Amino acid sequence: MSGSTPFYQKHHRHYDRGYRSKELESAVSQYQSSSSSSSYAARRSSSRASASAALSASSGHVVALHERTTPIPCSYTRLSSSYSGLEESRLSPMPKRAKPTYLAMDKENQIIGYVVPIFRGSQEYASGFSDTEEARVKESAGYMARRNLFTSGLEMERTEQTSRKVSMRESAERISLSKRIYENEEHHKRMNKDSLMHAPEFVIKPRSHTVWEKQCVRLHCTVSGWPDPRVVWYKNNVTIDPMAHPGKYKLESSYNVHSLEINRCDFDDTAQYRVSAMNSKGELSSFASIVVKRFKGEVEEALPMPRHGLISEYGITFDTHIVDGFGVSFGREGETMSLGATVIISPNLARYQPEVQWYRDDVLLQPSKWCHMHWSGDKATLTLTHLNKEDEGLYTLRITTKSKYETYSAYVFVRDADAEVEGAPGAPLDVKCQDANKDYVIVTWKQPAVDGGSSILGYFVDRCEVGTTHWSQCNDTPIKFARFPVTGLVEGRSYTFRVRAVNKSGMSRPSRVSEAVAAMDPADRARMRGTSAPWTGQIIVTEEEPAEGVVPGKPKELEVTEATKNYVVLSWKPPGERGHEGIMYYVEKCVSGTDSWQRVNTEIPVKSPRFALFDLAEGKAYSFRVRCCNSAGVGEPSEATEATTVGDKLDIPSAPGRVVPTRNTDTSVVVSWEASRDAKELVGYYIEASIVGSNKFEPCNNKPVKGTRFICHGLVTGESYVFRVKALNAAGLSECSQESEAIEVKAAIGGGIPHASPTPPYGISVLECVRDSMVLAWKQPTFIGGADITGYFVDYREVINGVPGTWHEANVKSVSDRAYRVSDLKENRKYQFQVRAANMAGVGIPSLPSGTFVCEEWTIAVPGPPHDLQVTEVRANTLVLLYKPPVYQGRDPVNGFYIDIKEADAEEEAWRGVNEKAILTNYMKIKILKEGETYVFRVRAQNKAGVGKASEPTEPVLAETKPGTTEIVVDVDDDGVISMNFACSNLTPDSKFVWSKNYEEITDDTRITVATSGGKSKATFNMLAEDDIGIYSCAVTHTDGAGSSYTLSAEELKKLLELSHDHKFPIIPLKTELAVELQEKGRIRFWLQAEKISANGKIEYVFNDNSLSQGEKYKMNFNKDTGVIEMIMESLLPEDEGTFTFQLQDGKATNQSSLVLIGDVFKGLQKESAFMRKEWHRKQGPHFVEYLSYEVTPECCVILKCKVGNIKKETVALWYKDGREVKGDEKLTFTEGVLKLEIAQISKKDAGVYEIVLKDDRGQDTSTLNLTEQGFRDLMNEVFSNIANSSTALKIQSTDEGIRLYSFVSYYNEALQVTWHHKDSAIAFTDRIKSGVVGEQLWLQITEPTEKDKGKYAIEFHDGKDGLKRTVELSGQAFDDAYAEFQRLKAAAIAERNRARVAGGLPDVVTIQELKALNLTCNISGEPLPEVVWLKNEREIVSDGHYVMKLEAGKYASFTITTVNTADSGKYSILVKNKYGTESADFTLVVTEGKGDLGVTSYLTDADGNVIIGCKSRPTTPTERRKSVTGKKMQKRKDSVILQKPPEEKEGKKMEDKTDALPKTTDKKKAAPAVASRVGKQETLQQPITTADEAKPDDVPTSEKPAEKPQINKGKNDQDE
Repeated sequence: MSGSTPFYQKHHRHYDRGYRSKELESAVSQYQSSSSSSSYAARRSSSRASASAALSASSGHVVALHERTTPIPCSYTRLSSSYSGLEESRLSPMPKRAKPTYLAMDKENQIIGYVVPIFRGSQEYASGFSDTEEARVKESAGYMARRNLFTSGLEMERTEQTSRKVSMRESAERISLSKRIYENEEHHKRMNKDSLMHAPEFVIKPRSHTVWEKQCVRLHCTVSGWPDPRVVWYKNNVTIDPMAHPGKYKLESSYNVHSLEINRCDFDDTAQYRVSAMNSKGELSSFASIVVKRFKGEVEEALPMPRHGLISEYGITFDTHIVDGFGVSFGREGETMSLGATVIISPNLARYQPEVQWYRDDVLLQPSKWCHMHWSGDKATLTLTHLNKEDEGLYTLRITTKSKYETYSAYVFVRDADAEVEGAPGAPLDVKCQDANKDYVIVTWKQPAVDGGSSILGYFVDRCEVGTTHWSQCNDTPIKFARFPVTGLVEGRSYTFRVRAVNKSGMSRPSRVSEAVAAMDPADRARMRGTSAPWTGQIIVTEEEPAEGVVPGKPKELEVTEATKNYVVLSWKPPGERGHEGIMYYVEKCVSGTDSWQRVNTEIPVKSPRFALFDLAEGKAYSFRVRCCNSAGVGEPSEATEATTVGDKLDIPSAPGRVVPTRNTDTSVVVSWEASRDAKELVGYYIEASIVGSNKFEPCNNKPVKGTRFICHGLVTGESYVFRVKALNAAGLSECSQESEAIEVKAAIGGGIPHASPTPPYGISVLECVRDSMVLAWKQPTFIGGADITGYFVDYREVINGVPGTWHEANVKSVSDRAYRVSDLKENRKYQFQVRAANMAGVGIPSLPSGTFVCEEWTIAVPGPPHDLQVTEVRANTLVLLYKPPVYQGRDPVNGFYIDIKEADAEEEAWRGVNEKAILTNYMKIKILKEGETYVFRVRAQNKAGVGKASEPTEPVLAETKPGTTEIVVDVDDDGVISMNFACSNLTPDSKFVWSKNYEEITDDTRITVATSGGKSKATFNMLAEDDIGIYSCAVTHTDGAGSSYTLSAEELKKLLELSHDHKFPIIPLKTELAVELQEKGRIRFWLQAEKISANGKIEYVFNDNSLSQGEKYKMNFNKDTGVIEMIMESLLPEDEGTFTFQLQDGKATNQSSLVLIGDVFKGLQKESAFMRKEWHRKQGPHFVEYLSYEVTPECCVILKCKVGNIKKETVALWYKDGREVKGDEKLTFTEGVLKLEIAQISKKDAGVYEIVLKDDRGQDTSTLNLTEQGFRDLMNEVFSNIANSSTALKIQSTDEGIRLYSFVSYYNEALQVTWHHKDSAIAFTDRIKSGVVGEQLWLQITEPTEKDKGKYAIEFHDGKDGLKRTVELSGQAFDDAYAEFQRLKAAAIAERNRARVAGGLPDVVTIQELKALNLTCNISGEPLPEVVWLKNEREIVSDGHYVMKLEAGKYASFTITTVNTADSGKYSILVKNKYGTESADFTLVVTEGKGDLGVTSYLTDADGNVIIGCKSRPTTPTERRKSVTGKKMQKRKDSVILQKPPEEKEGKKMEDKTDALPKTTDKKKAAPAVASRVGKQETLQQPITTADEAKPDDVPTSEKPAEKPQINKGKNDQDE
């Protein structure tokens, strides 16, 4: 087995694990001696053979070293061993073992030489083997040599002296050979890398242990894996560091066996332990648990030996008692104090020394110049050589043996020494150094409790270099902050510090000096604390090449770590780029808002990455940055910090809360208080006491305490004291708390009244039983002796064959519960028990022995019996039963309880259940009692297996309400504080009020504060909320069961909160809140109405926090009968914008109501007020009652109208459009008072701004209506809506071109937008499908319809809103009928278009003189070309010399009478006909007597049948003919032409109007034949006439005589033309 390895070698990078095995070293040494006679040449040859063997072995060949005949010298045996170790180290993943320690390497890991190791005389590390695998060791040459050595029985040891020259030669050979072996191994590892490596595996896992306290335990495990796993141990997932707990843990690893040893286990070592193995292939963990139990019995002999003690403790049980202990002690600064106690240890063994430890405030003390410890064999002594306030605290002596330990504690108070100057403060305390660096350290301290009668102005910090006695002051002005950065230290030197306080009276004594601290880099300090590597005997000196100077980079992570009004502390990290030489720093500051940077430490750069800046202006904001410098120059500045305002960031804590003193002893009082709220970095509290009436407070403690409870000792018995508390942090001391109530100092028990010990308990029962222990329960004594029972003591004895044995104590310390587990019993033995109760007066007599119980393990499935039944709150019909759950729960957890009841004198069979369903609580209020009856109760528990055994019954209880019984009263005071109050008149001096929630005592005062005074106790809710719902009870001790309960339910909580709010904030109820309304003339009225207010009520009117008063601007009124409060203002000005408030007060009740008038609300109200005021003035003359508006009639006529009032005869109204007058009424004689302007057919030209002005001598009023843009669009949309609503249903009409859909509207406007749809899609219009409007008809024409045109059609009218649709279905029979009609009309149209007809040109009557020539020409048409026949008096005329009839170009038919005579008078007709029809035209010729030769008169017509007058020549084309006449621009002629309209024209006009009413599919020329002939005849009467003189000579023969102008009569209506 290898020896243990020092901890500092386990982790050292140069440690060679080849030198470990002591046995192997001894074997090799003996083998050396046996081979010392071999010659050097033989050794050389053997060396080569050994090297070959090693090399071949590394190549995979097996070399049987034990079969060699040539003996191997010692040196070569070591060499072979070294090779073996080296081979393993090459395969190991640990970098610490990668290369042997005797190779000298350069920076690039190249072998540049070797060093000679010095083999020291240590016998513990002589092996060259690796400890990773034992199998590899057995294969080495050293193992073979050792085996041969022991088998040969050699007993002689011989040593061989090897010269330095031989050693160096051998080392050189080893280096050469190892290099070859290493290269060969690396080659094979690269060839087969995966086969060598595998993840960790636990061959043997650690197992769990259960041990006694103070014993040692060891966990083992075996781990395999390659590369060698790294093993780490954890406790509750926290890494175990043996260095952090010296002597506690010990870690060992050997041949893949790893162990963790825990020395002297205590309860804190009970935990789950994990061992983790990890390598490059993975990680694996295994777990084990350790349970530490308190040692009770004898120690087994097999337990490991203890680490401490002069003799063995195993097998011996020690009883330790501390007697003659030290009490509460008082000392003064500078004095010496000794604390001692006598320790009795039995059995008394000579030279046995227990472990003696001293603690102050639970901190272990170590021997120092301030405290000395001594053990004299039976007495432990602690001497405090020079008391300081740091020595104040609770001192504890702990005596520990293997069996158990005993402690003894007492408090030591240290008061201030007398001040050197009267009135000077006490000395500061607890001076410590923090964050020490090269030239900088922060000194902290705690303020003293005594300020000398005046406030402390500040503190001075002094320093002293270690080794000198000279103290120098660090700060020139006192600082109030209990923390100060000291700069300017010399690097490498150590310093101590002290602090002095100063007030206006003078300087305090200096504090105790701090521990020495070295001014150096923290990293250097950490390295000094660490353990240096062991000396290996090897020295390698390397010389670094000089590096060129590098300018350092920017410092990193600059931040302000602390800021006060006196200084600011900066910290940063050095830059990464800084070269090899040291660097220093320059600090720069800049006032926030500027760019001016100022260097702070101009003269001396700082060395530490910390710096404190002083002399900064308080309240100003600064930014900071840092530069690095060295011999190469000054680097770039760091990033600047955020702006930091100079001032104290840490506030002085607030004063502590309520202080409550309670009695303790006749010289001490327990003081408790509420912690300071929101206190930051709280250091502790100082408690002060004052005798009532003296007004002089003295400190109770001179060292701050951190809790909220403290025992003040040294008080005068019988005196009354008041107490107060101050909080403390680095910023200073808080204000004092309020003084407590006065309390008289006397013992808490009875106040001097004698007491007796309690009577014996009774009713001992068994709650649980296992193989070696039993849990007992008993009932409280009937008489407790006038003082509370402090505990119970249990004794037991064994009963053998009915004979009781000797009583033994089961518990040394008393137990407070009425249940206790008696351990260390023996299975299946019988025992009896007895119990004694104890109070302050002493231990009472024991109870009667219990029944005999057998110690055997319970295996029943149901739970055991409940215990500790108590009855409280007994009333005539109700009581509350309390109980505790069973200790033995059975197979499953308890899930409910049943309560049984019976009359006290009834039989056992009379037990009956109170509850049908199991309850989960440990209490129950029973409400089925009869007054005057006596009852007993018991409880049974149940689990899933069933109901268990019943508990012991209670004592008989009489159901009655005792005289003086009171109940809890819930009260809400005027401040809204909710409290529960309970009073008891049967108090004794020792009685206490105990408040509980759900029958568990309330110990947390965060929700409820309890105050007791006399016979009354009040439990006040701090902040009543849902968390407080429950059952609250108050019981009074040392009475006959006085108590009561109150159930706070959710409904009750809601009521209490509402009542609390009403009491806390009584309000005057309001019927209405403050409102504002406008009155006549635009007055503003603010008003509200109170529901109830007395005549003494007061009202305050406030505007923007300024009180208002009655005056010209504000008119206030308060009607006390109705409760209406109002304030009236004539108008609102811009400065009246804000908040108006009415504040009401009626006694204590108050209320207020506010109205905010700002922004748009105020502007709107102001505008409305001004409008109403203007309106009032406007209505004094003629005015508009209703302003101008418009109305659209069903006939789509737009009417602009307005309603006026207060008019008279002289009032006039003027209408304007766009500023131009359109209508005026000088006198208004209407009675309705309505003015109207009608727009009959509205169009875009009617858009504009309409205005009406109403005026007379009293004034004028104007109303305007804007009908432009959106206004006009809205009007037109309303018109469009009326048009759409007036539209008829869509109808179908067939025409000769196709099918037409149409709808009529009452009025059509050209701006109306309609959309035609086919099959719900808008129709895209083409030449085939068109839409249009004729009059009030909207139509859609489908030319040449096809099957695709079938479907649903709709016309949509757009009115800017939803619009309107009219639909028709064009399909089925409707389409067929329409299509058939279309075909018929199409055929008729073709016939009508191609029939013979006279297009025009003949007048109705022609009057001409005799002997003139007459020429008439008319147009004819028809396809085929019609046949033309002229008739006179219904008889056909044949063309001859007198009558000339021609047909030119198939279009122009002319009729000429060469010389007119009277015989030619008559009726003439032209008849044209073809296969499609016949048509005629007539004229009457009247011949008058001649008056000279007027020439020939001819009448020409154009293509449309219009007569052409005054034509000089015949037009060559119809177009030219049409252009030859210009209608109204006729030239004046000599001839007189009279056109007469025949009487038929009027009838024709009527007929034409009727025709126009029909669908206008074609013009008049395309009408039906029967109508067309008549219409065509009428048209001939209206055509112009052309004389023969104006015609061409070749068309009409001319006479030599000038032609006489004919007279053509058109009728009476046209004679004036």
